[in-house]
Amino acid sequence: MLLSIAHSCFNLPRGVIMSYFRLSQSRNNRIYYYLSGHLRRLYPKSLLNLDLDKLQDSIQNFDENDMYGRLDYYCKINDSFLLESSTEKLSEIRLIHGTYSLDMFEYTRFFSPEYRLAYEFGDVTHVPNIPSMVKSRPVVDNDNSILMKLDKVRHFYFTNDEIKFEDKDNKIVWRGAAHQPHRIKFLKKFYGRSNLFDVGSFNKNNKDLLYPASFMTIDEQLKSKFILSIEGNDVATNTKWIMSSNSLCFMTKPKFETWFMEGKLISNYHYVLVEDDYSDLEEKVQYYIDNPAEAKHIISNANKYTKQFLDKKAEDWLNLKVLEAYFKLSGQI
Repeated sequence: MLLSIAHSCFNLPRGVIMSYFRLSQSRNNRIYYYLSGHLRRLYPKSLLNLDLDKLQDSIQNFDENDMYGRLDYYCKINDSFLLESSTEKLSEIRLIHGTYSLDMFEYTRFFSPEYRLAYEFGDVTHVPNIPSMVKSRPVVDNDNSILMKLDKVRHFYFTNDEIKFEDKDNKIVWRGAAHQPHRIKFLKKFYGRSNLFDVGSFNKNNKDLLYPASFMTIDEQLKSKFILSIEGNDVATNTKWIMSSNSLCFMTKPKFETWFMEGKLISNYHYVLVEDDYSDLEEKVQYYIDNPAEAKHIISNANKYTKQFLDKKAEDWLNLKVLEAYFKLSGQI
């Protein structure tokens, strides 16, 4: 659709359009992402038509219980509320918020620019005082935190892993920035511990790092049977792609969640639960080396869980329904 917009509305050359198309085929390509986001802003609002019933009918194998269950999970507010007149209008949400603004605008553009919306962008680990749109929230006591699929170019990558579990290396791997005390504490305990552990910190400059390690691509990490997911400021970014792969995800019980609904993950069913101090990590790695059938069963469950996020039309419907519910509860619809 965006390609036809570029050609018909802006008379872009065919070569530019084809380059855009090729970009769209690459993995979470940021150039394609930003170009798409800004083209949406140029699309005439008069041509937009929000028909959620029609969109619902177009979703293949629409499961009403599952979809409305997700909707209720994202937006837990049941009672009406009023917004202050100082709350920003949709037309006032500025582009300075980068990916958050673009992801929000993808769906808010279907509603009146006069509607007001409370939101908090970034790594949100508290619950707002008023019902607000957020990317992340604590797993418990979070009613005022209403989830939307934000910063998705970073957080929502799912892999196509072609390496069978049995053909992977018998080790657990982790790479990431180690600024938070809990990550530093983990590395202090396991950095260079044994051949079972390939863990270390990495950032763009790779200077003044504690427990430094060489950069590893996702494909390189997927050569290992086990991959650790460690929460950072809020959720762990790698949880999604690990759970879509043929490697086994190890993590502590999630404290925060996003659109991925980390709070709904079942320990030792979707992932291997380890203690907060990782005291049982080495023991559990060895257990799943010795019991590959159990490991593959958990991986299969994880793969099935991730599939619910792969239908673009279903994801669009849910984001729009979250906004519709918000505007209705706040008395704007």
